Amino acid sequence: MQRRRIAVVGCGTAGPAVSLFLAEQEHSVTLFERVPDPGPVGAGIILQPTGQAVLARLGLWDTVVPRGSRLDGLRIETSRRKKLAQLLYSAVRGEHFGIGLHRGLLFQALFSRVKSSSIDLRLGVGVEDVKRTAKGEQLLVDSEGNEHGPFDLVIVADGAKSHLRDDTDSELKKRVKPYPWGALWFVAEDHDGSYRERAELYQVVESTHRMLGLLPTGRGPRPEVRGDGNAESARDPLHVSLFWSVRRDRAEEIRGGDLGNWKDEARRLMPECEGVLAQINAPSDLLFAAYHDVQMPRWHTRDVVYIGDAAHAMSPQLGQGCNLALMDAMVLADVLGAHERVDEALAAYSRKRKSHLRFYQFATRWLTPFFQSDHRTLGFFRDAFMGIGSRIPFVRRQMIEAMCGIKRGFFSKSLTLPAANALPPFPASVAKPPRSPGT
Repeated sequence: MQRRRIAVVGCGTAGPAVSLFLAEQEHSVTLFERVPDPGPVGAGIILQPTGQAVLARLGLWDTVVPRGSRLDGLRIETSRRKKLAQLLYSAVRGEHFGIGLHRGLLFQALFSRVKSSSIDLRLGVGVEDVKRTAKGEQLLVDSEGNEHGPFDLVIVADGAKSHLRDDTDSELKKRVKPYPWGALWFVAEDHDGSYRERAELYQVVESTHRMLGLLPTGRGPRPEVRGDGNAESARDPLHVSLFWSVRRDRAEEIRGGDLGNWKDEARRLMPECEGVLAQINAPSDLLFAAYHDVQMPRWHTRDVVYIGDAAHAMSPQLGQGCNLALMDAMVLADVLGAHERVDEALAAYSRKRKSHLRFYQFATRWLTPFFQSDHRTLGFFRDAFMGIGSRIPFVRRQMIEAMCGIKRGFFSKSLTLPAANALPPFPASVAKPPRSPGT
């Protein structure tokens, strides 16, 4: 296999993952990150069976999974306690499950592996431009005007707000639209492990303008280690992430308003969140996350490819962001290993990823207004029909497969994953046997 000079821009999820895969293939990989000292930040995410399979291939299962919280399913109710959906992974996927994680834990695992690998890691380098040399090779230009390269391939993985998409606008069309709704987040300590024992993502909705959720996220990023080599257990608690749906133009109003009134509203929707609310001491403790919808008819030129949120950012309604990014990384590395020519490999990548990504982009775009929008009539239809649909075996199966991250279309064959027993088991030593959601 030809050894290629490959530049990767962005050190979030997709960037480090694809860099590690390509370094294993003995390519010369240079990873650029704008932030001088990136750290493990963020709130809760769900590692679906698709993302789990990728981590297992990277050899990071034992680093990440034992610190997460096993999820057996998803439960959605209205504020009147009408059950809209109770979806269990085991209903159609055997022993598969989800894992609630702190986003920083995934970053920490990937970044630590990058630093110990052969990857040329260049921090504090903000890539501003991609340009082609007279020989047809790619150069990267940073914010100081310095040139880096040349490279045979550039992989852009710098997130939903990537401005490098503008450098290929003549070859690749794009549409980037901010969602009018986002979420306020808070990461709390799960003192007695009660949220983890529920083993579920639990959401309560009211019309389309209120949604409150609780996601158990395990132990989070590893704490600093003492000089004697022992981690401080007091600094390594279990966590649970709370999220509150909010219009982007009202986020600061809530963060600067009366915390007591907001807590009363949250408590009314979900009394079970009292233990989390007690740990929120100021409105500024709530962090706002905004979302974007990124559409690109195709994701590559002959030697530049976009992956992760830079290529297909979407609302987190289906909980697939990090999982799609990990799948992008694995598939891209596989096709680069199977083709001698870069342009052929990138064309194969877009073909292989097309149905999977298009389904989740379409489904997310269609589903989100029923949970986050100003169209309250949609909330009425959701409440009237979602519960009925989730009890129909065929419909329930489609919903669970979508939750698992394996759908490639409404009538297409789903992705094939390794059997659950082919992956390491969820470690019993770090989790009590979970109860079924809703019990």
